[in-house]
Amino acid sequence: MNGETEKKLAAHVTALGRSADPQAFEELAGATRSPSPLLRRLAASAIGKLADLIDSAAAVRALHPLLQDEHPQVRQYTAKALGTFGASAKPALSDLRDLYKSPVEKDYVKRSVVASGKLIRVAVEIAERSAVHTCRRCGVELGHDEFVRSQNAFQRPFCDSCFDEVFMDRRNFETKVELQKKIRSKDGTWVQSHGERRICEILNAEKIKYRYDERFRILDGYAIRPDFYLPEFDVYIEYWGMDTIDYKIGMLKKKKLYQQQGKRLISLSPDDKPHMRQRLLEKLEKLK
Repeated sequence: MNGETEKKLAAHVTALGRSADPQAFEELAGATRSPSPLLRRLAASAIGKLADLIDSAAAVRALHPLLQDEHPQVRQYTAKALGTFGASAKPALSDLRDLYKSPVEKDYVKRSVVASGKLIRVAVEIAERSAVHTCRRCGVELGHDEFVRSQNAFQRPFCDSCFDEVFMDRRNFETKVELQKKIRSKDGTWVQSHGERRICEILNAEKIKYRYDERFRILDGYAIRPDFYLPEFDVYIEYWGMDTIDYKIGMLKKKKLYQQQGKRLISLSPDDKPHMRQRLLEKLEKLK
């Protein structure tokens, strides 16, 4: 795209944002997929200006992928725009949180992320206080404090009684997982398999920071335990080391969650072990 054409399209997109015309949304949504970062940034900003006039869910769907844009100003303006859609932008909170935690993200992007995140969370809290929630297990109506407590802990609605039972089940599961970590890598990390040990040692040798088996990412309302998370690159690694039917079903569900949320995933398996370093670094290079 030559400079003159881009300039004219930029002026047009800006005018659409000022038009107060809800019919402009479809064209703006298309502009968010433009090859020009300038047009993507202006389109995100324009969609935010139409927040009270257009379908919020559709707008958030158009904006959400731009949080992964390679250009920081696009991410900045997208974060600002999402804040104007309040509770409807709740699906973007996990990605906003990831941007804020990223050690390589620009400070001006983080400032927009913080401001928008606050607006969205307040709107979500107001909406939740006025909503009626029931326990996922026993069906009783929940008080607001019960709902908040269970959502924070499990991302699921439970009454206090069922919460305690689920908590015990989860603690037993966590203990079982920890007991399965019987293999120690050279950097001292305890893992569950020789394949995971090899990944630890490759990352350590390449001086790539990683977090192993931390339950800290939320995808589409699910708390997951990625095998590895690389904070410098915002990349996940999963080592699919088993071959049972139940394991494969879980693997497919987990892969689908990553894909739906636009997360960058490196998949490795026992077949990769003879060339693990080469496969891992090649896949990581493609995602940089």
